[in-house]
Amino acid sequence: MAGVRVLVGTRKGAFILQSDERREHWEVGGPYFAGWEIYHLKGSPADPNRIYASQSSGWFGQLIQRSDDGGQTWTPVGNQFVYDGVPGTHQWYDGSPHPWEFARVWHLEPSLTDPNTVYAGVEDAAIFRSTDGGLSWHELSGLRGHGSGPHWQPGAGGLCLHTIIQHPTDRNRLTIAISAAGAFRTEDGGVHWRPINRGLRSREIPDTDAEVGHCVHHIAMHPARPDVLYMQKHWDVMRSDDGGDHWYEVSGNLPTDFGFVIDVHAHEPETIYVVPIKSDSEHFPLDGQLRVYRSRTGGHEWEALTNGLPQRDCYVNVLRDAMAVDSLDSCGVYFGTTGGQVYASADGGDTWQAIVRDLPPVLSVEVQTLR
Repeated sequence: MAGVRVLVGTRKGAFILQSDERREHWEVGGPYFAGWEIYHLKGSPADPNRIYASQSSGWFGQLIQRSDDGGQTWTPVGNQFVYDGVPGTHQWYDGSPHPWEFARVWHLEPSLTDPNTVYAGVEDAAIFRSTDGGLSWHELSGLRGHGSGPHWQPGAGGLCLHTIIQHPTDRNRLTIAISAAGAFRTEDGGVHWRPINRGLRSREIPDTDAEVGHCVHHIAMHPARPDVLYMQKHWDVMRSDDGGDHWYEVSGNLPTDFGFVIDVHAHEPETIYVVPIKSDSEHFPLDGQLRVYRSRTGGHEWEALTNGLPQRDCYVNVLRDAMAVDSLDSCGVYFGTTGGQVYASADGGDTWQAIVRDLPPVLSVEVQTLR
């Protein structure tokens, strides 16, 4: 029987929610790693029982956990993330030099075809790869070795590499995003990288042709159209039709174009979702109304989705990795909030329900479709 497994990372542990294909009743498992920040957990597309989790603590450091049975049991695996091959510093907010440091793993991206291969995006911004199920990690140092590396500066959340997108048919092509440096792409498996930020405009950067320095919050792609990328930037919702070589704004009639998440419908490559929040200093919905906005045209024209979402006195945020979709026939959409709710829609966003409440603040949401 088909079903769905929702993987939720929070400030104080991980939770796993499961339902059948009707998605009406949910079992809640957890907390796993109680008390730890779980920045991200994600399952392998090649083996749904293989799940990786990033476990972090200001007191005890960073651990990678791995499950081989769908999250029932976990084992800590190798945690040697060492910057190599590229000495030097990057810029801090005030332009002063800051040495590269390893703080935490923000994002884990398992290979599309091999359950033992997984990528990790870390703070300070770097990308690592493991080919032995997380036992050992090696930096793809060509990214930091790109000439712009010393000029990268942290966003408010840190200098984090938070997005890793694999091309569905070309294993050597990866697209990543860093806050606040921008988007980059490799065509040779991570040896060489180039920035792909042409068309981005950031009010804090006087040079409109700046190669790096843009605060990209998240990028999404539909596997059927890998050259079409959607971006939620610090301000502006953007789209590229050529793999990131050129970007143009598709914010259209959104009430505000500031937000963190963006995602694409599983079966409709032109249907995308965002959650606008008021501003870069007020991280909550406008007028206390929690609304997901959907465009069925790839941007420009947006509709507010409110059925089942609180429309008064709601002041939560939705963080950059906290939205995902399932691939059942009627596409499910899921997102988590800093108020500890996880909302789900089994009909592409038309109606919503809170499938769990009162969790710690949600950092990430990923979904596995089980068949």
